Amino acid sequence: MTTSPIAMSSPESERSAIAGLAARLQAWLAVLPLAGLCVGLSAQALGEPGIAAWAWTIPTLAVLVVLVAQVVTSLARGDVGLDLVALLSMGGALALSQPLAGVVIALMYAGGQGLEAYAAGRAGQAMTALIARQPRTALREEGDAVSEVPIAALVPGDRVFVRVGDVLPVDGRVAAGRAVLDQSSLTGEALPVTFEANAVVLSGTLNVGTPFTLLAERRAAESTYAGIVRLVEEAQAQKAPMARMADRYGLAFLAITLLLAAGAWAATADPLRALAVLVVATPCPLILAVPVAFVSGLSRAAGIGVLIKGGGALEMLTQARVLVIDKTGTLTHGTAQLVSARALSVFDEAEILRLAASLDQASGHPIARALVEEARGRGLTLSQPTNVTEAAGEGISGVVDGRHIQVGGPRLMRMQGLSFPSETGARDIGAAAATVLVAVDSMPAAVLEFADPLRRDGGRTLAELRDCGIHRVVLATGDRRSVAEALVAGLPVDSVAADLDPSGKTGIVAKERTNGPVMMVGDGVNDAPALAAADLGVALGARGAAAAAEAADVVLLVDSLAPLPEAIRVAKRARSIALQSVLVGLGMSLAGMVAAALGHLSPLQGALLQEAIDVAVILNAMRVLGGPMPRAG
Repeated sequence: MTTSPIAMSSPESERSAIAGLAARLQAWLAVLPLAGLCVGLSAQALGEPGIAAWAWTIPTLAVLVVLVAQVVTSLARGDVGLDLVALLSMGGALALSQPLAGVVIALMYAGGQGLEAYAAGRAGQAMTALIARQPRTALREEGDAVSEVPIAALVPGDRVFVRVGDVLPVDGRVAAGRAVLDQSSLTGEALPVTFEANAVVLSGTLNVGTPFTLLAERRAAESTYAGIVRLVEEAQAQKAPMARMADRYGLAFLAITLLLAAGAWAATADPLRALAVLVVATPCPLILAVPVAFVSGLSRAAGIGVLIKGGGALEMLTQARVLVIDKTGTLTHGTAQLVSARALSVFDEAEILRLAASLDQASGHPIARALVEEARGRGLTLSQPTNVTEAAGEGISGVVDGRHIQVGGPRLMRMQGLSFPSETGARDIGAAAATVLVAVDSMPAAVLEFADPLRRDGGRTLAELRDCGIHRVVLATGDRRSVAEALVAGLPVDSVAADLDPSGKTGIVAKERTNGPVMMVGDGVNDAPALAAADLGVALGARGAAAAAEAADVVLLVDSLAPLPEAIRVAKRARSIALQSVLVGLGMSLAGMVAAALGHLSPLQGALLQEAIDVAVILNAMRVLGGPMPRAG
């Protein structure tokens, strides 16, 4: 069954492409006034004022054309912002033959827009990995023949042959054979699940056992995995974009600017005074301070292994009050680990582990791989097994160093007439354990317990997140409630929501919004809809699903939750410095505007003063890059 990528033509991909193009155009737009300023100053020094005027006017016109389009678009949406001040000042400078002032304004404005576009451009790309994982074709059984058909051609009642390693294309039932499926893409559960004949199985799960026949019960477009893709797209479409910090102060500042400019013109009948006021007002710290501080914060966070996708996500890091966190692969490692080994009778624990791991080298089962890794980690020397036979979902048998070894579940041992002690559960991890039995030469030899244990830094990270402003912690998992509650016993978790499918996790996110802005942390495809729906989605990207990383606003690039509190501290520092820059810069700008209104500053002097203010604001905002690193969690 083919699982190669398919072309994307969704509105999401189109929006992403348009946003990327816009960011590149804005970056290049900032180069024009810089080049024009340099050429004009050179021409002025050489005694060519006419050339200098054109060198300053042309790039100002280029920026002005783009700005007019932006202002018209904003006004059509009913959004009146600071871009209007920039438009009036640039247009007024050209109309009143002040080209040097105009190009200085154009340079600082285009530079600020370029910085903001760069911050927005850090957003993740469309969900290519999620869609790429969908099978494109399936093997349909037609009598005694098997033919490869597009999954769209499958209808309820079709029999589909599912090979080892295939992703199930549609929802259905096991028609022939036994299915051993990795359901982590849907439930997040690390351990494979065995399904007997006639059991219901879901699309998007991976066959890790032996080939079997699937009886289709739904069309591909109506199946579970296709529904996950739709949930992500809908959640992203419904999620309102983060408003710029500038917009919260911009309307009042715009009103003050226009009143001062109009008052100065009315009182003196001198349009240059009004122009000087507008020039001092733009480009103002509201446009420059926030993107510079936030981009610096993004860079600082990347240095500790955290990718924050834009200034909106960085700001939301400082505001999240509720944490909804997935279990498997997020709060736990997401892989089976040996947590208990109990040798029976006269058998030695190390020797039993060596024999069982030697046999399990012949199996591809995740628990078998975990046992082999554990034995090698203990420095045990493994032997080559022979005469190996494996029953999917039950266990494996073979010969190791002349001894007959059997490794499997209770059913396999009962079939062999072997009786093991009834008390086989792992005492310290409750329902989280999976039991594996080992027999040597037809004698019960050992009871091994496997589980997906809590990350070593899990509890400490939750406590640190509390210190960073998280007031409520909710565990949301597709696993059983008994497993989830046993795992988080003693941790700072306020509520446990278990037995959830992807839409259930999205529902938990929506419900918890009544308690404050929600941050969702997850790592699997099953978490992608909730990550997209949350006010802030955080994904573990080192080993997690690419779809989760692309749906999230923040991606932890290391396989650990520890950097998340550090990222919040970086975000708070960036926001604090940005706000400080805005308030101080605005105060200086307002003072300059009053001076311009009183005739103490010409338009060019006003432009140079504002440029000095803007440089000071930028340098202050870049302090986010300096200073001590946030303390480790």
